[in-house]
Amino acid sequence: MDLAGLLAYGLFFLNLVGIYAIMALGLNMQWGMTGQFNIGIAGFFAVGAYTSAILTTGSSPTWLGGFGLPFLLGLAATVLVCLPIAWLVGRITARLRTDYLAIATIGIAEIIRLFFLNEGWLTNGVRGIPGIEKPLGTGNGGYLLIVTAFVALIWLLVEMARRSPWGRVLRAIRDNEPATAAAGKDIARFRLQAFVVGSCIMALAGGLYAHFVGFVSPEAFRPLYGTFLVWVMLIAGGSGNNLGAILGALVVWLIWSSTEMLAGVLPTDLIGSESAFRVFLIGVLLQIILVSRPQGMLPERRPPMPGEQR
Repeated sequence: MDLAGLLAYGLFFLNLVGIYAIMALGLNMQWGMTGQFNIGIAGFFAVGAYTSAILTTGSSPTWLGGFGLPFLLGLAATVLVCLPIAWLVGRITARLRTDYLAIATIGIAEIIRLFFLNEGWLTNGVRGIPGIEKPLGTGNGGYLLIVTAFVALIWLLVEMARRSPWGRVLRAIRDNEPATAAAGKDIARFRLQAFVVGSCIMALAGGLYAHFVGFVSPEAFRPLYGTFLVWVMLIAGGSGNNLGAILGALVVWLIWSSTEMLAGVLPTDLIGSESAFRVFLIGVLLQIILVSRPQGMLPERRPPMPGEQR
């Protein structure tokens, strides 16, 4: 591969790292800060991608489109559309914990994906939506600047939230829910707020993904790509640490890309299914990290309490 090819691949790689980092930051709001076991990440990711795709593409006789909105308005719409959906899902699952919440959210995510698959009048069904343009005709290099700006903005906002009194309540709910309730905090309201905020961040990542790839279809939002990898990124990077979520996205996507190259050179008789082999290698990585660094590469650090000096 020549220098131009390496540069192109590097830009493609970093764009995807940034998009997945945003999803990991959204999951960190739910799991890392509040302890909500959301396995429905792919559903909110798909909502954001399809919303921006429908609103920013030109007219088509086969799906609902033709709005031609600017890029930033499309991204803003991803949050506005996701907000009531996330609120409804959060209300439905408000009383569920741990594995029950996981089962409910992954089921809802599949319902959303199958809705996009079957409602061809809205999403063009299995054929997907093509022709989603990057803003101002930017290439991967220009788009990387946009993605990086959004990663920095989301990180700043969630870090401010983590250090705020609201964030301290979320961590208190995660660590000791009965004690937090005894202190007079509305547990259900705080959990719902964290769930909605995290889901809207995931939807924003979906909008960025749609404009980067230029095409969306239901196949892109299967649990492997939209949920499993994001969880591995957060756990490997450091649950509860926003910088850890970004670092996890970089490291895991680097390894995921490397496993594709490795699977391509090994005999099929040896590894069987290529995708299964890649998942196996990621699973091995996760086990190594959990054994050697149970709290991730960047463990959570407790922010200083008001008036406390570090």
